Amino acid sequence: MTLRIPEYKFDLKTPEFRKTDDEFEIWFLEGVLEIYPAYAECLMFLGNLYTANGMYEKGLRVDVKLSKLKPCDPLVHYNLACSYSLLGSVDKSLGSLGIAINLGYNDIRHLENDSDLDGLRDEAGYEMLINKLKKSAKKLVEQSPMD
Repeated sequence: MTLRIPEYKFDLKTPEFRKTDDEFEIWFLEGVLEIYPAYAECLMFLGNLYTANGMYEKGLRVDVKLSKLKPCDPLVHYNLACSYSLLGSVDKSLGSLGIAINLGYNDIRHLENDSDLDGLRDEAGYEMLINKLKKSAKKLVEQSPMD
């Protein structure tokens, strides 16, 4: 005797379940944040989703909130710099990037290749921050003991 499992078709009429993957994730995370507005990890994920989907103003609001919740986190300030850059706020972007570097952000390769920061590339302040980061990296290499 073979057991036959019936097939069920669900016709979900609720619009929330007819979203694309990113739309659903955004809707879901926004719902979580209604209950837990200071959930930093959720905010970081939502901010990245907003930015990836071209919702730069919403991404900026999330990044500003995160910078208040986690003022000593270099990645938070780096993401804030990216949001400002995407919206054309060069001075605010450079300021946030400077804070990120001062707090320990040191991924030069990512920084130099991140298209979110393309609006800063021709700025003297950007070049100054890159040089500062490279000098810090060089000092670390010089100070590390050789095996």
